[in-house]
Amino acid sequence: MNRLLALIITILAVFAVVMQLDLMLANRITTLTESVIRFFSYFTILTNTLVAFYFSYLTFIGLKYKKLPHKLGLITAITIYITIVGLVYQFVLRHTWSPTGMQQVVDEILHSVNPLLVIVYWYLNCKKEILSFRQIGKWLIYPLVYIIFILIRGHFSGFYPYPFLNVKQLGLNHVILNSLGMTLLFVLISLLFVQITIWVKKRDKIESNLSS
Repeated sequence: MNRLLALIITILAVFAVVMQLDLMLANRITTLTESVIRFFSYFTILTNTLVAFYFSYLTFIGLKYKKLPHKLGLITAITIYITIVGLVYQFVLRHTWSPTGMQQVVDEILHSVNPLLVIVYWYLNCKKEILSFRQIGKWLIYPLVYIIFILIRGHFSGFYPYPFLNVKQLGLNHVILNSLGMTLLFVLISLLFVQITIWVKKRDKIESNLSS
């Protein structure tokens, strides 16, 4: 089950990222270099690319060694990131545009299908150990570096991938507040994932005691 699900996630993530790049380049309004930089300026793209690489690795290891090595802290971090991708899109960004055709298919894979599948995969493999709340600080490095990079590059290029980070339209103070809100969301989701491992471990212990 794990190997099959990892393979499905790999195929979908690679397909969606590559196809989205092709669609973006086909409709680009800037130079090729700038278009590629802008493409990888989206948290959605970066995170789905991370998912593609990680699950490609798992698929390769699974085919070669017949087992999947799981580092719960790492897979949890990736799951948190892709969960944020899904949540922000569904509740903040979905209403901002109406893609059609292949763009709609790719859009749903990137923002809906992949987050759901990765969450399912994480849950199936979170039962062997308990996460520590101290790990949350490490998990926050990626989104914080991302926000800092986007604000610095946006200052010089004038391009902001998301409306809630657009300093030109909202002003720096508003964007800082939005960034703090996003950071808080990351923390809350991280706390939830850690707590889930605690609940699952307690449940399994209770079930084990009842059956013994």
